[in-house]
Amino acid sequence: MNPVELIRKKRDGGELSKSEIDFFFRAYLGGKLPDYQMSAMLMAIYFRSLSDVETAALCRTMVESGNVMDLSTIDVPKIDKHSTGGVGDKTSLIIAPIVSSLGVAVPMISGRGLGHTGGTLDKLNSIPNFNVNLSDAKYVSMLKKHHCALIGQTKSLAPLDKLLYALRDVTATIESIPLIASSIMSKKIASGLDGLVLDVKTGVGAFMQSLEQSRKLAKTLVEIGESYGKRVKAFITDMNEPLGFAVGNWLEVKECVECLQGKDVPDLMRVSLTLSGAMLLLADKCKTIDEGIEMSKECLRTGAAFEKFLAIAAAQGADTAPLRDLSRYPEPKHHETIVADSSGYISHINALEVGLAAVSLGAGRHKKEDVIDPKAGILFAKKVGDRVDKGEVIATVFTDKEQAIHSSAERIRLAVSLSSAPLDPMDKVLEEVK
Repeated sequence: MNPVELIRKKRDGGELSKSEIDFFFRAYLGGKLPDYQMSAMLMAIYFRSLSDVETAALCRTMVESGNVMDLSTIDVPKIDKHSTGGVGDKTSLIIAPIVSSLGVAVPMISGRGLGHTGGTLDKLNSIPNFNVNLSDAKYVSMLKKHHCALIGQTKSLAPLDKLLYALRDVTATIESIPLIASSIMSKKIASGLDGLVLDVKTGVGAFMQSLEQSRKLAKTLVEIGESYGKRVKAFITDMNEPLGFAVGNWLEVKECVECLQGKDVPDLMRVSLTLSGAMLLLADKCKTIDEGIEMSKECLRTGAAFEKFLAIAAAQGADTAPLRDLSRYPEPKHHETIVADSSGYISHINALEVGLAAVSLGAGRHKKEDVIDPKAGILFAKKVGDRVDKGEVIATVFTDKEQAIHSSAERIRLAVSLSSAPLDPMDKVLEEVK
């Protein structure tokens, strides 16, 4: 087969056969195709999409590019959660300790930030010495002992996806339903789970900005999962405004720790508890999502979830001192506040602009080799619906990059809109996809 002819075929709207997909993508995995040819194919897929058959074939090639974990020795349900990516989307760090402390194994294999969205691995890496690169054996032992492992892809787990993930991030080919679906589900299927709860974001800060596209992605993910015999539930949640108050890796970890210790961040906890409740339902730990939500709240109230998070972090090599005392974390070199130019009510905070500002501050990557600044980010003092007076602080930006702070602060200022009349913030959980 000729790689150029396959690129041309997809570019012109043709349907690739299973064998053509397998040949092309395995050739890239084996180092026989350069980045520029794979980039061309990804862009062709971005514009021409893939059929359901092609998407299933690509997902299967990704799964079979490495090992599928055998978790049969773990005698409790194995349920994971995955988000399609958002700004301030830190729910994994709240959900994983809740669900795992309630007798469900959470084999959480996560990714790094993509484009303007944050990544769970980058958040975990902001915790000193937290090791997300576990061997297969350590991964299994973590699930047996702690009912949770918070890791990145191992070398043997869907290695093709790991290569494509990094390339998509820097070639503007992220927002493609077939590429997103095959990437997510290949990792999840290969991780050995029994069931999966999906958080599909929609809005300006999501990869799928329309509700229609988000529904289509959710249904594609569910269909792929069910074709492998997995139990799957999907929710569509709002990503027009950043989730929670914090955007940026350590700032988000800090917010999660505070939530695990009992702080109520309404929008963040609404999404987190819905997803944890659904995970408990898939694990047959409750009969309804609402019952699972109440179990999750009790777990937070007793402190069991926070203690579980500390135990997981310690088992994965982390220094837990700054988790126990948040003031012990290093301070960023620079910060700048954004204040209200007039009085009114916050009517909109553009999540996309906030995410792009966070990347410029150092919380994300422009290039594959960029190094993340864990301290960089934005901390909001106000959310949509809140009253603000002229001169009052709306947000503060943090970074070690002095040259980036003023432009990023201005970007945040322009991302916030005020209205003269109050409005009720919308429910972040928009619907369950049936």
